[in-house]
Amino acid sequence: MTSPDPPVRSGDATRQRLLRAALDLYADGGIRDLTTPVIARKAGVAEGTIYRHFSGKDVLLNEAYRGAHRWAAGVIAEQAAGTGAGTGAREVLERLGRRLVEGAARDPAALRMLLDGGREPFIDAESRAAERRTRDALEQIVARGKSEGTVRAGPVALWAGVWLSVVSLVLDRVCTREWAQGHSLVGPALEAGWAAIASPSEPLPERS
Repeated sequence: MTSPDPPVRSGDATRQRLLRAALDLYADGGIRDLTTPVIARKAGVAEGTIYRHFSGKDVLLNEAYRGAHRWAAGVIAEQAAGTGAGTGAREVLERLGRRLVEGAARDPAALRMLLDGGREPFIDAESRAAERRTRDALEQIVARGKSEGTVRAGPVALWAGVWLSVVSLVLDRVCTREWAQGHSLVGPALEAGWAAIASPSEPLPERS
């Protein structure tokens, strides 16, 4: 199965350039100095062009945020698909972590929006719903682990959040180019994410 592409994909070229510019600028400096003239200059278009595609800066940023979540939800669904060997929660979360790291290496700006954008005041109800769908998809994998007896007792939402918090530390370092995708600490960090939520009776991975 082919993995979903990063969040900014083909389509209307100008619209995609604007989304790309917004993502890159957000990753570079957050929302503080992110204005429509700056976005237009980065995209190589006139400021008025933005308003032919989006009604304002917040609408543009929300579409970029939803695009990041559509990508993430697609990756989660892909890794969770199927039954049988290799589809236990531990294996699925390992593959998911690797795909997110790959995404951070390929498109760090989009992953930065995914990780940080939800804290911004411009996020609207539609974007919150997209965020919720991503969390629900992740929680379904953790719930699978609970039903297997491999994830510790407690709320699924808690352990999904714990796993994502640990993995986000890896993603942050890859996004900032502090770590390469193949850095020697990526594997141990992803294993730490599993160890944080694994049932006490579940054997943890051994490393040479």
